[in-house]
Amino acid sequence: MNLILMLIVGGIIGWLASIVMKTNAQMGMIANVVVGVVGAGLGGWLAGVLGIGAAGSVMSWIVGIAGAAILIWILKAVGVFK
Repeated sequence: MNLILMLIVGGIIGWLASIVMKTNAQMGMIANVVVGVVGAGLGGWLAGVLGIGAAGSVMSWIVGIAGAAILIWILKAVGVFK
C-alpha cells in the first residue's frame, strides 16, 4: 500500500513540477512519477543539507515540488528535455 501511495504522490509532484518548469507536454505519466519520486528525495536531502527542515505536510509538498523542479532543470541542461 505504501508503494502505491508513493507512486501516486510522486506522479502528482512530478506533474506539478513539470507545469512549473514548462515541460508538461514533453513528459508522460511514467516520467512524471520517476521525476516526482527522485526529485522529492533530492529536495528532502537538499533541504536537510541546507538546514531547512520540512516540517508539516504543506512544506513537504513544497520541498518535493522544488526538488523535482531542480531535477527537471538538470535534465534540461543535459538535454533530456528541450
